[in-house]
Amino acid sequence: MRLLIVDDDKLVCESLRMIVEIGSRRDQREAVEVVGIGHDGYAAMELYEKLRPDILLMDIRMDRMDGITAGKNILAKDPDARILYLTTFLDDEYILEALRIGAKGYLMKSSYDAVLPSLYAVQNGQRVFGDEIIEQIPRIIGSDSGTPATGGDAVDRLSAVLTPQEISLVEQVAEGKNNKEIAEALHFSEGTVRNYISTILEKLDLRDRTQLAVYYYKNRS
Repeated sequence: MRLLIVDDDKLVCESLRMIVEIGSRRDQREAVEVVGIGHDGYAAMELYEKLRPDILLMDIRMDRMDGITAGKNILAKDPDARILYLTTFLDDEYILEALRIGAKGYLMKSSYDAVLPSLYAVQNGQRVFGDEIIEQIPRIIGSDSGTPATGGDAVDRLSAVLTPQEISLVEQVAEGKNNKEIAEALHFSEGTVRNYISTILEKLDLRDRTQLAVYYYKNRS
């Protein structure tokens, strides 16, 4: 995996290089190679164009150009770009913009141990958001719509595609429950829950549970 790191703190960049390169060797999974390091949004754009990394791991608040603006510009030229944000800012606006532009993930710097697993997840086509972010997504998207977050319209929209059982399961996913918790709540086996989720993702043309939760809350009014 070829990784580009962009952060205005040089020490953070070098620490991340060690974490992912040494960590990937210890895990004996696909090796992670840091192919470039930059320190602002302009560098992110230039290095991405030059190096074409598999994943861009980027901070948000940086001098000259922030990570969100750089991400928008990169994705405008390459919609398949995989951008994973790593920041200290649990800011509603940043989280919402990251979702809007199509970032593959948003992590807090307090969770360095999650960086390497998240890189592998993004490489495998998943979206990754830290636990703190998942907890805030329903409120952020609800407030962004300008109206109270109630579930009726979401259910109406989903009912055109999904069965009542599938809708119940989507609601459980949107609440952040894992497969075991959903199985207990709906009296299914965990295997049945996994099968249901796979079917629902296929029906809605979504990639993962995070996209499913976001889809649900975006359709609430």
